Amino acid sequence: MVDVKLTATSTCLLSNPQALVHVLAFALLYCCSCMASTSLGNETDRLALLAIKAQIHQDPNRPVMSSWNESTHFCMWYGVTCSRRHLQRVTKLDLRSLKLSGSVSPHIGNLSFLRALYLFDNSLTNKIPTEIGHLRRLQMLHLGNNSLSGPIPANIINCFNLRILVVYNNMLEGNIPPQLGSLSKLEYLALGANKLTGEIPPSLGNLSSLVQLGAYINNLVGSIPSSLGQLKKLTYFGLHANRLSGTVPPSIYNISSVLTFSIADNQIQGSMPPSLFRTLPNLQTFSIYNNHFTGSLPLSISNATNLESFQVSGNKLTGQVPNLQKLRNLVVLNIAANHLGSGGDGDSRFLSDLTNATKLEWLEIGFNRFGGTLPASISNLSALSILHVWNNRLHGSIPAGIGNLVNMKILYLADNMFTGNIPTDIGKLSGLGALTFDHNRLSGSLPSSLGNLTMLVQLTSEGNHFNGTIPSSLGECHSLLRLDLSGNNLSGEIPPQVIGLQSLSIYLDLSENRLSGSLPLEEGELTNLGILNISNNMLSGKLPNSLGSCVSLEVLLLRGNSFDGPIPSALGSLKGIRVLDLSHNNLSGEIPEFLAGFGGLKQLNLSFNDFWGAVPVMGVFNNASAISIVGNTRLCGGISDLHLPKCKFKESRWSRSKKLTISLVSAFTVLGVATLLTFLFLCFLKKRSKETPSSTLANSVLQVSYSALLKATDGFSASNLIGAGSFGSVYKGILGEEGEQLVAVKVFNMLRRGASKSFLAECETLRNIRHRNLVPIITACSSVDSHGNDFKALVYKLMENGSLEEWLHPTTETEDTPKSLRLVQRLDITIDVACAVDYLHNHCETPIVHCDLKPSNVLLDHDLTGHVADFGLARILSRLADNVSANQSSSIGIRGTVGYAAPEYGMGSEVSTYGDVYSFGILLLEMFTGKRPTDHIFMDGLNLHKCVKMAIEEQVSEIADSSLVQEGNLRQSTDDALEECLSSILAIGVACSVESPTNRKIIKDAVSELKKIRATLVG
Repeated sequence: MVDVKLTATSTCLLSNPQALVHVLAFALLYCCSCMASTSLGNETDRLALLAIKAQIHQDPNRPVMSSWNESTHFCMWYGVTCSRRHLQRVTKLDLRSLKLSGSVSPHIGNLSFLRALYLFDNSLTNKIPTEIGHLRRLQMLHLGNNSLSGPIPANIINCFNLRILVVYNNMLEGNIPPQLGSLSKLEYLALGANKLTGEIPPSLGNLSSLVQLGAYINNLVGSIPSSLGQLKKLTYFGLHANRLSGTVPPSIYNISSVLTFSIADNQIQGSMPPSLFRTLPNLQTFSIYNNHFTGSLPLSISNATNLESFQVSGNKLTGQVPNLQKLRNLVVLNIAANHLGSGGDGDSRFLSDLTNATKLEWLEIGFNRFGGTLPASISNLSALSILHVWNNRLHGSIPAGIGNLVNMKILYLADNMFTGNIPTDIGKLSGLGALTFDHNRLSGSLPSSLGNLTMLVQLTSEGNHFNGTIPSSLGECHSLLRLDLSGNNLSGEIPPQVIGLQSLSIYLDLSENRLSGSLPLEEGELTNLGILNISNNMLSGKLPNSLGSCVSLEVLLLRGNSFDGPIPSALGSLKGIRVLDLSHNNLSGEIPEFLAGFGGLKQLNLSFNDFWGAVPVMGVFNNASAISIVGNTRLCGGISDLHLPKCKFKESRWSRSKKLTISLVSAFTVLGVATLLTFLFLCFLKKRSKETPSSTLANSVLQVSYSALLKATDGFSASNLIGAGSFGSVYKGILGEEGEQLVAVKVFNMLRRGASKSFLAECETLRNIRHRNLVPIITACSSVDSHGNDFKALVYKLMENGSLEEWLHPTTETEDTPKSLRLVQRLDITIDVACAVDYLHNHCETPIVHCDLKPSNVLLDHDLTGHVADFGLARILSRLADNVSANQSSSIGIRGTVGYAAPEYGMGSEVSTYGDVYSFGILLLEMFTGKRPTDHIFMDGLNLHKCVKMAIEEQVSEIADSSLVQEGNLRQSTDDALEECLSSILAIGVACSVESPTNRKIIKDAVSELKKIRATLVG
């Protein structure tokens, strides 16, 4: 627009009509030129946006694919912001957190008026296009949390207005471009969590406006440039987890604005200056752990009133800890693994100084040389959740008021010189997960109040002077994975409640005590235990057959007791055993042949017993250095390295003749009986084949061979691969000579540990169950492949529409058939899954727990009816087990898939129907929010359940899947009934996925409520 002002000149023009005509013509020509230029730029932006759209291969929420079309002006497209000043030129492109995949188009460089580009929290790949260097107006560039690779473009320096450059958490490689130092307006530089190499360019010291510098978790080498000390506005300095060396330049310690200083996990040397906290007065976080620092802690820390986290562990620091009385804001103090202290009583004085640190949560001083006592005042730190004083020279008693630390999660007191009893009020620490007293001088009895610590995962008290009996109350600790009470003076019998604690999976060590009596039969409950050591006690009696139920045992140590009798044949079930020590007992009989068949057995000690007869020569017995059999005077044979006498067998001719006659008679008798039984069995099969349907797995008429399945799947070709799981792969195929049936063949990877067990579990589960919402099984195949290897497969009816996972989170889609589920379809599938779970829990002969409910295990047929699949982790419960399982424990760890597995499984609880209900609740929330429980947005205690619970009352439209929001116009609240319906559905998911198992909604109620919601929705 031409701004015409009345001046003396313009007055003259008005008096000269011919001159006035010329001026007006020029102005009109100028305006037309401007409009043409603007129109051309406008079209350039539109074409650039379409080119960007073309590079996006996946858009599950579809804001780009659906809104970026010709029906609306591009300034109205999702994420696009245009300016008014330049007649609608694109100034901002914001496509953050949309799960986009594809690459960044080079045409991004044509958006010449772009000031802000936000593409973070997606799955973009390939390189950052160099054309970004054309964006001279760009101020904010945020590409973090993607999978971008290649180098950082050096010509990004052409974006001389850049204030924010964020590319953290990608896979960028190469050096940090030195040219970045010319971006004088840059305030935030975030390069962390990539694969960058080389040295830090000294030119970065020219970024005088820089506020945050983050280049952590890379492969950077060399020293920290002293030029970085020129960054006087810096508040965040993060170079941790690299391979930096050398010393910290003194100039860095003079940047008074720094709040966070983190160079941990490097190879940096030198010492901290005494004036550190005077030159860095605002410091809140100081982290230099796992380096090579020497010297003492800076005295100036006494005045660090702003300090919240001080972590210097894993260095070579010496001397005493200065006064810490003024550190009222301290949350983390970790000075472990240094050489601090001298072993004197004054070493621990600083612990009394922490009385004012009422926010302290993490106190770690272990692996130093601290002497003195643990002050009673430490019991006043009520926020403390981690106390680690392991491996010092502390003495005296454990403070009696330690029960006041009700937030304690980890308490490590091992390897000191503590004396006296364990305070009984330790039972008040109900949230305690790990407790160690090892290698002290503690005495007295173990308090029964330890049984109140039901969240304990680890309890160890090895090498003390405890006496009395093992408290049976420890049987209440249903989360225990490790229990070590060895090396004490404990007496009496082993409580059945303790040795039958099913959660124990890592080890149980009761050795080096004075325990007596027999080994309780309850030890057979330890089906998941890896190490059992009860050596050097006074136990007696026979080894119970129930010991053979401990099928996960890898180390079994029973030496130095008074066990007698033979080795029970039930121990032949311990096929995973690696170390077996039965020495120094009174065992007798012949050495069982099954020991020679244990392929993993590496050490066997049978010495000083009363075994007789021939020593086997196979397996572990073929290695003289791997076995010990001394002290058994009646053994013979074996390999020559054992130097045993040859075995002698004397038998009379009459005896041999008698045995031959008996053998012949027995053989003919057995042959006759076998023939009769075979005839009767064939008659039975013939009759049963007329009476029994052919659809059950156990009696399937269709018998398939390996070759038939090979042909059906075209040699298990990659083109027929439709899925892969923990224990194998699934192929589509056509079974029969004339292509009678489309099938899905699940082939188990028999090299994977647990695959055979998974196959048997799935067969056992599917043998007698039928339901419209369970995947129909046709038959099974257990054979050998063309190479003679074990081959196992299950054959199912093919589900034409694949898995629910593919519909909720499609990886590929076409313009013709985009995968998208409407609200009613999702509700129908949810009801299908709920009905299947209800059937498994409440309508089978014995309850069945699926253990792995998730979208990839829900298959959809041609009508989009849901079918629950994959029973490889399923467990069949007894009615009793189903009722009490919430209070039992197992050491299986997380049974299922992370995000969907119930939280109690992570603490060792036994599987139960409650666990399936939790998984169903999470699956439901995922279906209606579109968010996986493992999405990166869920961190710092926030999870899918909490997120939905917080939003369900007022912000349903914010948490719901965007496609459902668009379907129902929830953002405009034009359909209150639809919003209420969605809120009710999500409320069921929240109720099913609460943390407490017994507080979860029961599945049959969930089915009933979902059906009512559907009736309301469609009615």
